[in-house]
Amino acid sequence: MNITARKLTQEQDSIPGWLAHPNAAGRHPGVMMIHHAPGLTGDYKFHAAALARQGFTVLVPAVYNMLGFPGDHLHGMGAEIQAKHGDADFLAVLGQAWNWLRSRPDVDPERTGYIGHCLGGRLGIPFAADNPQLAALVLFYATIRDEERTPLRPRHSFDTATLVKCPTLVFYGGDDRLTPNTIQLKLWQSFLAGGTPLEWHFFSHGLHGYASHDSEGYQPELGELSTPLVDSFLRRSLCQ
Repeated sequence: MNITARKLTQEQDSIPGWLAHPNAAGRHPGVMMIHHAPGLTGDYKFHAAALARQGFTVLVPAVYNMLGFPGDHLHGMGAEIQAKHGDADFLAVLGQAWNWLRSRPDVDPERTGYIGHCLGGRLGIPFAADNPQLAALVLFYATIRDEERTPLRPRHSFDTATLVKCPTLVFYGGDDRLTPNTIQLKLWQSFLAGGTPLEWHFFSHGLHGYASHDSEGYQPELGELSTPLVDSFLRRSLCQ
């Protein structure tokens, strides 16, 4: 399928980031893809294009730009930005991006999903809890810790996971250094307690970041195993 993939800017498009969509008439299912802590790295352009070739319109918002941090090279600033902006700020800009995607004439607003990696995975849980219109949620190694609630993070993922009602696909690795197996288990139990339609895939030797080309933990063989699982899930959730 022929596609268009291009950079978005605040000045020209009213939102910064990256967009990939099919060059075909009609409304398509939409996917909002939220980047990992290093920011909007090049692998997101690759993943967005791959989904667009399958008929999805994909938005990757430049979340850090939307929070007021300019430039294309913000690698390594994730911790600093998260120390200044709490979940409420992040979820507000995610809401803006989602509304932008759903308002496009080539997108069916009732068939929109969310894919998040790392930081984007963690934020996907409260986003899905707060937006019951979301039709699908995909989480890659959501960075979750067993930590106290704070003004910046007033709700824990264990709590908000019980409120997620859309079909949800989760990926974790057994060697994830940021979210250990015990925390993964608690999250799994939280989703089940809330009745979330859940699919869970666990790779025993998987590292944090295993599916991201720009991650230090990238494991190509596991990324290749995950891709068809995501494709199948999105087709079942958004294309029927």
